[in-house]
Amino acid sequence: MIKKRNGEVSYWEAECLKIDPVSKQIFCRSSVDENLVGNNDFSLEYDFLVIACGAQVNTFNTPGVLENCHFLKEVEDAQRIRRTFIDCFEKAILPGLTDDERRTNLHFVIVGGGPTGVEFAAELHDFVYDDLVKIYPSVKDFVNITVIQSGDHILNTFDERISSFAEQKFQRDGMEVLTGHRVMSVSDRTINMKKKISGEDVSIPHGMVVWSTGVGTRPVVKDFMEQIGQGTRRILAIDEWLRVKGCEDVYALGDCATVDQRKVMEDISSIFKAADKDNSGTLTMEEFQDVIEDIMIRYPQVELYLKSKHLFEVTDFLKDVYGNDKKEVNIEEFKSALSLCDKQMKSLPATAQVAAHQGMYLSRCFNMKKQCEQHPEGPRKFRSGGRH
Repeated sequence: MIKKRNGEVSYWEAECLKIDPVSKQIFCRSSVDENLVGNNDFSLEYDFLVIACGAQVNTFNTPGVLENCHFLKEVEDAQRIRRTFIDCFEKAILPGLTDDERRTNLHFVIVGGGPTGVEFAAELHDFVYDDLVKIYPSVKDFVNITVIQSGDHILNTFDERISSFAEQKFQRDGMEVLTGHRVMSVSDRTINMKKKISGEDVSIPHGMVVWSTGVGTRPVVKDFMEQIGQGTRRILAIDEWLRVKGCEDVYALGDCATVDQRKVMEDISSIFKAADKDNSGTLTMEEFQDVIEDIMIRYPQVELYLKSKHLFEVTDFLKDVYGNDKKEVNIEEFKSALSLCDKQMKSLPATAQVAAHQGMYLSRCFNMKKQCEQHPEGPRKFRSGGRH
């Protein structure tokens, strides 16, 4: 990628320690071997900064997690999991081990019953019974996979039917699901929990623990948030153009930020005024149709609402809201119709697909900025100037 740009792109293997939005600098430290000669710390100035450093594992300060658990964040984590997993089997087949020792070595625990933890548990089960039992047939009956969830059900953010199906599927496959258990500490050989209902302390041995309980903000991003007045938030807020709120020339994407979507109702008066071209105080169906397309670009929740209702025409939209055929709407009726759309607003999921789309979108905005000599502020900015 760098070669294709003929020297226009520079890459440094380093960690960003601090962002200074006032002087428009970032302060970094090389992650290369410290024994090599030369200064490890350096700073870079920027015109525009894109923060895309993701998030870090949220351990909730649980003792022993960092030292004794595996995580699901980096490529190195995946490599470490695979090495440890194979080591557990290699250890279990050694002669002279008791059955209890083999069961301990082949007890794989996943902490966290969210989408990531559940998917990993299912993949782990398939890997064991599709591949590893052929290589280690003598210990296949000692393998045990346990999912620990502090809530009453796994996948508790999904429909209850999905949660129940997943729990039943795991039980049929011989996997154990411990709901209502909160992990209190993790040692190199045991994981210690507390039952939420009875308060009873429970301790189980393990061969490997994978921690999948959500993510938290990285220190460099948290420090940056404090500087720009977002210190009370849990995650960096960006607008619909991926620009950091309160910081003109800084953009962010991926798990380190969340899009703080603009509500239609915040701008409803200016939208109505722009659409009412003849200043009649009402909008005709033609005027409404003209403005609804621009509204859907700036406020995606409107398009989500129309799609969820299978509505394709403005007349269908108004008929769905008012129950009759309307020829014109005043501003109060306009507000009433669009207020339903704001209820469709949802946070974007923290997945690689979302981050990839955000990266492509932002690159297009910067390309347009280079061509138009304007700020990369998304489609509406450029539509007004006649440039797409």
